[in-house]
Amino acid sequence: MSAPKVLAIVLAGGEGKRLMPLTAARAKPAVPFGGTYRLIDFALSNLVNSHYLHVVVLTQYKSHSLDRHIARTWRMSPLLGNYVVPVPAQQRRGPHWYLGSADAIYQTVNIIEDERPDIVVIVGADHVYRMDFSQMVDAHVASGAEFSVAGIRQPIDLADQFGIIDVDKAQPDRVRAFLEKPKEIEGLADAPDQILASMGNYVANADALLEALVADAEDPGSKHDMGGDIVPYFVNKGTCGFYDFVDNDVPGSTDRDRDYWRDVGTLDSYFDAHMDLIAVQPIFNVYNDLWPVHQGLITHPPAKFIHSEEGRLGHAADSIVSPGVIVSGATVTGSVLSPGVRLHSWSTVSDSVLLDDVVINRHAQVHRAILDKNVVIEEGARIGIDRESDIARGYTVTESGITVVAKNTVVTA
Repeated sequence: MSAPKVLAIVLAGGEGKRLMPLTAARAKPAVPFGGTYRLIDFALSNLVNSHYLHVVVLTQYKSHSLDRHIARTWRMSPLLGNYVVPVPAQQRRGPHWYLGSADAIYQTVNIIEDERPDIVVIVGADHVYRMDFSQMVDAHVASGAEFSVAGIRQPIDLADQFGIIDVDKAQPDRVRAFLEKPKEIEGLADAPDQILASMGNYVANADALLEALVADAEDPGSKHDMGGDIVPYFVNKGTCGFYDFVDNDVPGSTDRDRDYWRDVGTLDSYFDAHMDLIAVQPIFNVYNDLWPVHQGLITHPPAKFIHSEEGRLGHAADSIVSPGVIVSGATVTGSVLSPGVRLHSWSTVSDSVLLDDVVINRHAQVHRAILDKNVVIEEGARIGIDRESDIARGYTVTESGITVVAKNTVVTA
């Protein structure tokens, strides 16, 4: 049997309100991550590594930097007919923008009709993970389902943040019920403190998906959401399959990072995901050459460390240091430094995430902070040291105590 023809759709219209101020001027999938990546690079890398090379990215909110990143980074060979193309909201089905993730696909259904795939793979654009989608497609086809949902075990106290999957015990590859962000729910039989959460990744038979989208568009009571409406549609038909992420075997994975998946929808989870990268044995390993996370052309020069006298040693430990960084007589520990960062003498940065072109001047201190692009910390200034002072100065401080400084801010002493 020949392999099915697959079209991949990436839902990248997320506004990302819980990531403010990082999303004040950019879409959530365009938020930088891990020094040299954007969040969308993980979804796109998973797709192209799975050999799915016809990819449509549906954008909506503040999409300029996202569109620019895709245009610069994700250029496929037109000779072979491959593409990654951003598609903005176009009001094809009426004078309104996307009403939800299902409506986003419905409004661009002409792309599916033009491509005429057998299978449509639908993924979110703002999670950090590795996944071979070809394995999910194979499992979907073998199951006979019309629509399949990928799931992963999560703590039960996070149930109200996810769509929750109830698997049919008699048919473990079928979804018996699907609850969207329930306030109360029972845990799994073999793990009462866990639930099966939807990863927001779906595989669908193209013809069945088109029927579902038309029915959803005609339903005045629908919220036009993939998880809240389309999944229950197939569950009610008895044709919704379940794919367990634990069964996905990505080349180069280790026992430590095999089942890693992070929803970086909050500032705390975004920070925690960065800390996962810098462990001696990373909880998520970006150095897996067998399943690379593609990032495009790096045009910065190599990182540089200068000054070596006592008390003025330029060095970084337990950290990621990107190209273009200069650590000049500064001390860095447990941090992620993005391209173009400059750290000057006698400054210290610890347990922090610094995005592109941040400048830390002499004697400044940064601790447990996220600094967006082009932030300047002036000489002797302190961030993340005094919570009340940071709040009084108008900076965002999360529940766990992470101070977040918005793009282009100058922090004075």
